[in-house]
Amino acid sequence: MGIIQKQGTKSSLFLLIGFIIGGINTVFLFPKVFTQTEYGLTRALVDTATILSVLATLGTTPVVYKFFPYYKSLTTPKKNDLPMVTGLICMVGFFIICVAGYVCKDFIIRKLGKSPLFAENFYLVYPYAFFMMVFIWLESFGWALKRTVTTNFLRETFVRIFATLLIFLVWMKIISTMQFMKLFSLTFLLPSLILLIVLIRTKEWKLTFKFSNVTKRFKVKMITFGLYVFGATFLNIASKTVDSFMIIGLKGLDQTAIFIIASYLVTFMDLPVRSLHSIATPIISESWKEKNYNNISSIYHKSTVTLLIAGLFIYLIAMLNINNLAEFLGPGYAAVPTIVLIMGIAKLVDLGTGVNGQIISTSINWRFDFYTNVLLTIISFPLNYFMIKNFGIIGAAFSNLIAIFVFNFVRFSFIWKKYGWQPYSLKHIKILAVSLLIFGLVYMIPFVMNIYVDTIVRSILFTALFIPAILYIKVSEEINEMVGKVVKRFKGLRV
Repeated sequence: MGIIQKQGTKSSLFLLIGFIIGGINTVFLFPKVFTQTEYGLTRALVDTATILSVLATLGTTPVVYKFFPYYKSLTTPKKNDLPMVTGLICMVGFFIICVAGYVCKDFIIRKLGKSPLFAENFYLVYPYAFFMMVFIWLESFGWALKRTVTTNFLRETFVRIFATLLIFLVWMKIISTMQFMKLFSLTFLLPSLILLIVLIRTKEWKLTFKFSNVTKRFKVKMITFGLYVFGATFLNIASKTVDSFMIIGLKGLDQTAIFIIASYLVTFMDLPVRSLHSIATPIISESWKEKNYNNISSIYHKSTVTLLIAGLFIYLIAMLNINNLAEFLGPGYAAVPTIVLIMGIAKLVDLGTGVNGQIISTSINWRFDFYTNVLLTIISFPLNYFMIKNFGIIGAAFSNLIAIFVFNFVRFSFIWKKYGWQPYSLKHIKILAVSLLIFGLVYMIPFVMNIYVDTIVRSILFTALFIPAILYIKVSEEINEMVGKVVKRFKGLRV
């Protein structure tokens, strides 16, 4: 995992900065500058555009991940037509979405009866979805060419800085709320242009308008693989955003705003996994091609350890301070702590299963990735509808926990049965035991002065105990090695 560790450190830094900026936007700026309904509209735009952008790609991105190594070894960059083929397919996909949106316009407006502001501004979804689609397409080549640091910076950090600037423009009354929404819909325009320039400068990416022999040779496999994995990816995203859509439709944008904050705090736990997945995916794909099964098994095991440690660290700090946050936000956001508690456990389950999805989707059994996502969708849609309708946004959190547990248990069981890879050991028990013990000790500390001081004290104390404890029990060679290098560099600076 040398490449993963090296690039992962840099990517994680940008991801951390991006998530901190996003946290400031989500928790502090948006709720103070916008009404709950206006804030809910931003989430509605993002979630809808995410679904449509993935749908527009028509399965091209997994084809890039899977087949780019073959193009790289069998043809030259000047004759590599994969960018051209996938780009044209994306444009066709977006055209189909626009036509479908126009035809179904009245139906969409009726279904958004509880959220009239979203219905009035639904047209903003299209520019957001288009530029997000372009970025996703270019990002897939960035991953394949191992430019993950750049792609992660643009996706996770740059777009959040852009949102922060727009919020401040509204706060200073330079632009209106609706002007903000229009500019917000262009979030991925600049990142797409920057990434395009980066790819061209690598001289390994070029648009060539002539079909290569590689495409002719693998076209049937590419189409079959792309459609299956595309279906799996789309269903996975749809099942993970269905809660937001149902809250929008059944409860309105004001309840959506509450769910945004809770969801983002949980999404903060995705910080390590986003970096790891972007780097591990092409390496796992190459390992399958070279039949290096030991490498895949090693990545699987190490990913569960690393992600569990990182996830527990973020989740437990959030839970130590969640009541302080609820007090800061006010009575309108009283449900946030309960939602974070439940959805955080779901996210820990997801993180604790490591790169199981990447292993399945890049293997010869990639169809199973589609089947498990069908299962997730079958569970998520009716379960979310029932739980949200009867229990509101708390019900959405419970349905998320149930669906994620079943989904990951099925994937874990498949990999174990098919390949004999079972990534868990005594290390995972040690991680859980140490983490919960430290959480309990810090949680029992009496309230300190005010919510701000209390938050700082608890966070610093938990960090000061957690990191040395994890290093002491030596459950992750990568983490111990990384910290060791940092300490050596720090000592070198002092000398």
